Amino acid sequence: MNFIDELNWRGLIDNGNDIEETKKLSSGSFYCGFDPTAPSLQIGNLVPLMAMVHIARAGLKPIVVLGGATGAIGDPSGRNAERNLLDAEQVNENVAKQKEQFINLFGKLGIAPTIVNNNDWLDSMTLIDFLRDVGKHFTVNYMLQKESVKTRVNGDGLSFTEFSYMLLQAYDFLHLFTKHDCKLHVGGSDQWGNITAGLELIRRKGIEGAHALTFPLITNSQGKKLGKSESGTLWIDPKLTSPFKFHQYWLNVEDTDAVRFLKLLTLLDQKKIDELSASVKSAPEKREAQKALADAMCTFIHGESATTMAIQSASVLFGGSMQGLSPEQLGDIFSEVPSTTLSSDKLSALSCLDLFVETKLLKSKGEAKRLLQSGGIYLNNERVTDPELKISDSHLLGGKSGKILVLRSGKKNYHLIKIA
Repeated sequence: MNFIDELNWRGLIDNGNDIEETKKLSSGSFYCGFDPTAPSLQIGNLVPLMAMVHIARAGLKPIVVLGGATGAIGDPSGRNAERNLLDAEQVNENVAKQKEQFINLFGKLGIAPTIVNNNDWLDSMTLIDFLRDVGKHFTVNYMLQKESVKTRVNGDGLSFTEFSYMLLQAYDFLHLFTKHDCKLHVGGSDQWGNITAGLELIRRKGIEGAHALTFPLITNSQGKKLGKSESGTLWIDPKLTSPFKFHQYWLNVEDTDAVRFLKLLTLLDQKKIDELSASVKSAPEKREAQKALADAMCTFIHGESATTMAIQSASVLFGGSMQGLSPEQLGDIFSEVPSTTLSSDKLSALSCLDLFVETKLLKSKGEAKRLLQSGGIYLNNERVTDPELKISDSHLLGGKSGKILVLRSGKKNYHLIKIA
């Protein structure tokens, strides 16, 4: 398959100016822009990134444009209100961090993109030059027809700063077309208005051969944007979203989303994805598609060792061993479990069964003793058999530096104790 057919069966095409002509591209370069509004890429950025991988494998050279200039302005697309403007120092920091992430991710797949910052050419352009060379080619009527502008004009209003955003992005395409033989601009479907403005500027300059392609904005079966969870955005940076939570996000997607996300976000071939799709229908309880998705995504972003640790961490929730896991990892695993903080003095005065009552995991010590006799009391996922068991340093997870205990009654009733 050529890259258009590949993108199409994966569900990665939303729109294009001339799909049949775009399909014929086999040389030159293409670009996708990313405004550095945060210090890390997030899951939603993986959709255009993976689409770029498929196009690059077809022979076109990828260019990543980091919006050091446009990111300081703010794109109105998909926004009901104006963004808070970032200062130059923050934008530069975000550009540096995202550049490193792009180099790392593409590098894992053997691809070396050209990474540029649009501030390098927009910052040197004077206002007069911009108005004459770019603004002259657009009517206000043309700009008002764009959905991103129309929505805001009819709503909370639009500042001139945001109104000018599409012209800056249009000039990006012209600059890259003339300086880098860039024939194709790709981006999310919310960028269609900005992207077609670039096509218009190139056309008005008397140049032919520019192409555009957009990818759909991905939501799950509940209509939530990809990468948005109850706890907020899921980031690529492990300091912002741990590999365990990253792995769990994919492991817990609905059956209806699993195969779709495998097509969109992994490089698994059609045969393998068809097999996983069949498993969803024949044995949904095995969650084979979700496991394949979670392992593939976590390994791509964080590496094989992080995936192995994430799988081990997940097993803890089903009674697996906690040995080797740090207090930080355990805190991550049990972040949504009720917790109690106790002083070391208070802890030393209580027996193990007392802790179950103290934390209200069980109503009384009598109930705790009965549950213990039936084999339903666990400390750090190890069954407790001694009703007089006292807590010692050896029970603190992480050894002497450990500050966590995990209580469990029955199969799934957990309570985390943090030692002050």
